Amino acid sequence: MANLVTSFMLWLCLISYAYTTIHAAPEWPRGRSTRFYDFKIQTMTVNKLCNSKQIVTVNNMFPGPVVYAQQGDRLIVKVSNESPYNATIHWATVYGALVVYPKPGVPYPFKYPYEEHIVILGEYWLQDIVQLERQVVASVLHQQMRTPLMVMSFIIHPLIFPGANSEATRHETIDVYKITYLLRLINAGLNMESFFAIANHKLTIVEADAEYTKPFTTDRVMLGPGQTMIVLVTADQTIGKYSMAMGPYVSARLPSFNDNLAVKTVTLPMFQKRLTSEGLNNGTMAASMNNISFIKPTVSVLEAYYKGIDGFFTDNFPGAPFRFYDFVNGAPNNAPNDTSSMNGTRVKVLEYGTRVQMILQDTGTVTTENHPIHLHGYSFYVVGYGAGNYNPQTASLNLVDPPYMNTIGVPVGGWAAIRFVADNPGKTLMSKHVT
Repeated sequence: MANLVTSFMLWLCLISYAYTTIHAAPEWPRGRSTRFYDFKIQTMTVNKLCNSKQIVTVNNMFPGPVVYAQQGDRLIVKVSNESPYNATIHWATVYGALVVYPKPGVPYPFKYPYEEHIVILGEYWLQDIVQLERQVVASVLHQQMRTPLMVMSFIIHPLIFPGANSEATRHETIDVYKITYLLRLINAGLNMESFFAIANHKLTIVEADAEYTKPFTTDRVMLGPGQTMIVLVTADQTIGKYSMAMGPYVSARLPSFNDNLAVKTVTLPMFQKRLTSEGLNNGTMAASMNNISFIKPTVSVLEAYYKGIDGFFTDNFPGAPFRFYDFVNGAPNNAPNDTSSMNGTRVKVLEYGTRVQMILQDTGTVTTENHPIHLHGYSFYVVGYGAGNYNPQTASLNLVDPPYMNTIGVPVGGWAAIRFVADNPGKTLMSKHVT
């Protein structure tokens, strides 16, 4: 398993400590339309798994403070960095939940729940995050990473369950028989897609990635890193304690790092993942999107674009792979074509208002695996997905009522089709969390 976050442009987000916990929600916020928050980024010491380490927190809280608002509110967040590190804040990580309720007088499009809770899923890392970042960068530059980075455990506050492939379980008491609860699920993990289930109970999905969806009832759900979901749970079993469990989804079987073919550059059409290791013949196993392997610029792409600074990026990112072949079948290591890629800082420039369809295709050049992908600053319609190679002549697309999401798990050995309107000016990152 390759535990690296990669992106269409550039994205590296290292989380040292993620978690699973439950918050009881207060009354709906009322009154003011402007809400003020003061965040102080600080370090604190935690002692877990017989290990003491420093982690970065917000307001010395872990998990971080929950932000409550109603749709249409204005949030003003003052952020002060009191840690020794450069830091960014965004709500796909572990700083705390962002809960947005409907406008006053606007009901949920489903039966109002008896009670609601926030449930945050996550991972626990023993490595120092600064050293971890340096290790990843060194592996890219010098091909020194011989073993993939591994999450140490999963945690359900306040318990930790050792072992990256074990489940984490918490017992909760169902208070009232035949009453429906609303759970706000958040996967704050770095790399793992995680299953979530409650013993002997059904989950009804009513919202995904902050967008209402057609109700769908299931035994379990799976969330990619940074993904959110609202589910309804009805206490229709005998009154008692029931296990609330999460477990990892591991879809890839990577070859040995001395595999003669695997050490070549790996082409993954329409998405990118970054994985490097030293192999035979001084080769490098890496990854690309449409045969282009991203190089980090020394000047911000957006700054270079607006200031007209040449030499830091080009706008000729290809709209399709250079070579088409059977991307999936015959995995893992017998792709019929040379799939080597070129290095470069290339971007795709879109006019404002452009309607975009993007096909995300998994490949078996090294191994097929599930790929959770999200597009920063955008949600998109998931109009289709399927097994094997995408074929526009036979692919079945839902153009009537597709789900509207910001994270999609590209199926193992399959494809997903998304559509969106380019209406958020700026540099957009397409991030991919390698599992």
